[in-house]
Amino acid sequence: MESTLTQIPSMTWELIQQQLKYVETNSVFYREKFQQLGISVDKLLPKDFTKFSITTKEELATRNKDFICVPKSEIIDYVTTSGTLGEPVTFALNEADLQRLAANEEKSFQLAEVTLEDVVQITTTLDRRFMAGMAYFLGLRKLGAGLVRVGSGVPELQWDSIKRFQPTYLVAVPSFLIKLGKYAKDHGIDCKNTSIKAAICIGESLRDENFKLNALGKKIEELWGIELFSTYASTEMSTAFTECEAHEGNHILEDLIYTEIVDEQGNLVKDGEVGELVITTLGIETMPLVRYATGDLVKKITSPCKCGRQGARLSSVLGRKKHLIKFKGTSIYPPQITEALADWPGIDLHLVKVSTSEVGTDHLEVILPNSFPKEELATLKPHLRAKLRVVPEIVFWEFEKLQQTVFNPKHRKPIRFIDERTQGDKI
Repeated sequence: MESTLTQIPSMTWELIQQQLKYVETNSVFYREKFQQLGISVDKLLPKDFTKFSITTKEELATRNKDFICVPKSEIIDYVTTSGTLGEPVTFALNEADLQRLAANEEKSFQLAEVTLEDVVQITTTLDRRFMAGMAYFLGLRKLGAGLVRVGSGVPELQWDSIKRFQPTYLVAVPSFLIKLGKYAKDHGIDCKNTSIKAAICIGESLRDENFKLNALGKKIEELWGIELFSTYASTEMSTAFTECEAHEGNHILEDLIYTEIVDEQGNLVKDGEVGELVITTLGIETMPLVRYATGDLVKKITSPCKCGRQGARLSSVLGRKKHLIKFKGTSIYPPQITEALADWPGIDLHLVKVSTSEVGTDHLEVILPNSFPKEELATLKPHLRAKLRVVPEIVFWEFEKLQQTVFNPKHRKPIRFIDERTQGDKI
C-alpha cells in the first residue's frame, strides 16, 4: 500500500523535523536508535519517516531514564501512567512542557464550548502522580474559566459543591457520573434540575465506532439529561483529543501531536479503518516520543467536520491490542463485553476476567454481584450470545468484594477487566 506519509503537510513536517533533531541531540535512547538505523535526520524526507522503527511500551518501561532530554535541575513535575497495560511508567515535565499541557487543555475545553462565563467542577484527582487532573487545572486557568477542585470520589462533597458553586460543567469518568446519579436518587436530588449543562468525560469510552452514544453514554444521558463530550488522552501523549459540538470524533491537535493508524504489520490503514494508534509528540522537551505505539485501537476520520474545523479526528478507543480474547473460536475485546452488559437493565457493576485454561486456551468469565436475579440468566445468556456470538461463564461475587475490586482506591480508573493469562496485563 502506498504510504500517505508523503502527504504530511509542510508545516507539520517542519514540527516533526524539529522534534527529530531535538531527540537526536538530547535523548540517549533515540540517538542510539538513529545510529543503529543509519538514519541522518538532516537528510530525512517525509516518505522516509516510516523507516523509524516503532517505539514500544516495553522500551519506554525498561529504558525509562534514557528518554529524558533535560537536566534533572530543569524538571518540575513527575507523573506516572495509569498502568493500563502493565506497570506504571514515569514521565517528567519541565516548565515548557507544563505550558504546552495548559495550552493543550485550553484548546480541549474550547472544543467542548467552555467559556469565561463557565464554572467547571473537576471530579478527578490532582494528586497521586496523575497528569490529567493537573492538566485540567492548568487548562482552565489559561482559559480563564472558573473551577472547583473537588477531586475524586465523595459523592456527598460533589453534590454539596454543585449546590454551593453552581458549576456548569463536570469533568468526570463516565461510570462516576452513574455513581453520582445513584447517590442523587437515594437522597432526593434531581440530576436533571441542576446548574450542570454538560460533562467532559474521561478515562472510559462514551461512544461507539459510529460516534453514537454507547450503552454507558445512554445511561448517563438518561440520568442527567446533559450534553456529553467524549475525550481520549494518555500521559505518554501529553495531549488530549476532544469532541466538538458536532460529536463526530475527537479532534486531533495537529500542532501538538502527529498520529498514524497502523495494522498488525505496522502498515498504515485506510481512512476509517481500525488500527493501532502510533504517535509522535511535538513540542515536548523533557520526554518526547517518536512513533510510539499506544496499544489503543482507534480509527481516524479525515472528512470535514460539521463544526467547520480543519484537520482529522479520532474515534474513541475501540479496544486494546493486548486485550484481544479468543474464546470458543471468537475474537472479542473487553469493551464489547462491557457494552453488551451495559445494555442489560440492572447491571451497573461487573468485572470481565480472562485466564488460561488447562489446555492453554482463553477462559472468559463475567463476574456479577450475587444480588443479580438468577432467574434472569435464562434471558441474559441469549442476549450475550446475540451480542458476542459466545456466552462467557457467569460467576457471582459478594457485592462488597466486587465493588472494591472495580473501584479500587489504588487505581485512578475503574477496573473493568482483569487479564490472568500467562504474561497477562491488568486494566
